[in-house]
Amino acid sequence: MAYSTSTSHTAIVILNWNGLHHLQAFLPSVVSNSPNCEIIVADNASTDASVAFVRENFPEVRLIQLDQNYGFCEGYNLALRQVQAKYYVLLNSDVAVTPNWTVPLLDLMEADESVAVCQPKINAHQHPGFFEYAGAAGGLLDTLGYPFCRGRLFETLEEDNGQYNDVQEIFWATGACMFVRAEVYHALGGLEPAFFAHMEEIDFCWRAKNAGYKIMYNGHSQVYHLGGGTLHKSNPRKTYLNFRNGLALVYKNLPSSELIPTLALRVVLDWIAAFRMVMAGQNKDAQAVLDAHVDLFRNRSYWHKSRKEQQSKGNFHSMAGVYNGSVVWKYFIRQKRTVRDL
Repeated sequence: MAYSTSTSHTAIVILNWNGLHHLQAFLPSVVSNSPNCEIIVADNASTDASVAFVRENFPEVRLIQLDQNYGFCEGYNLALRQVQAKYYVLLNSDVAVTPNWTVPLLDLMEADESVAVCQPKINAHQHPGFFEYAGAAGGLLDTLGYPFCRGRLFETLEEDNGQYNDVQEIFWATGACMFVRAEVYHALGGLEPAFFAHMEEIDFCWRAKNAGYKIMYNGHSQVYHLGGGTLHKSNPRKTYLNFRNGLALVYKNLPSSELIPTLALRVVLDWIAAFRMVMAGQNKDAQAVLDAHVDLFRNRSYWHKSRKEQQSKGNFHSMAGVYNGSVVWKYFIRQKRTVRDL
């Protein structure tokens, strides 16, 4: 692994692709509220004025320019090979940070070397009194491998009344604002490039847990995430990635004893979801579900190889951050709307 010769304790790395409007709105808060951190914009070959804006307005920010759009996963992998630091902060370009936001998370990681990844509390930028969709107060998985968050179940976002102002071990931390030990990031091979985007942070955290590390949430730090900056939730491309990566996530990481029944049930639930999309007139999204299944099967040799390298050898259900029940059943059938109600 060839690293840059410049070193820092903490490197905040913002991956950008044609996100000039986000850099204009959010980069100033990162620069002003992140003392003693190296701030880097890694650009995925943008065709807008992103690079010129950073160069002209923030000369203290380091630019890494990639030669094409590699997506979220490989874009970060390539960029972070050029960054030497003890800790990386993977930060979306549409996140507003607060004064001293890095301190509680870095103190937590410095105090416990078994903590490989952590995240702060993340509220919605447009509705600051509520949690946001992508990471909220820390990610969990249910028994079928469906991800959800403290503070967010499916489309239901909780109001932030301080109920998650805690420090808690979780299953996964959001890639929108993820602190990670650099040595662990590289030892685990970084983010799964075949995911391109969406759920890659869950896969990475699952691999870190399989390697014996902890994933933590620290509610004493708070940031605000706009969300939907790359693909809106109504975009069929996002539907495809979520369903393809959701199945790949389970296939890669679940222990053999649990794989077949879990995967079979997930496929059935996907088809039920696709049927609901058709009934709602969302035909392109339903087609995206079909395409996701076809793609996973077509590339089964790749995913099988990844599974042999990365699957859990332990008891998935005993891992911290696993809810041993079905969040789909509880939410859609039992009408449970918060994590505390499960």
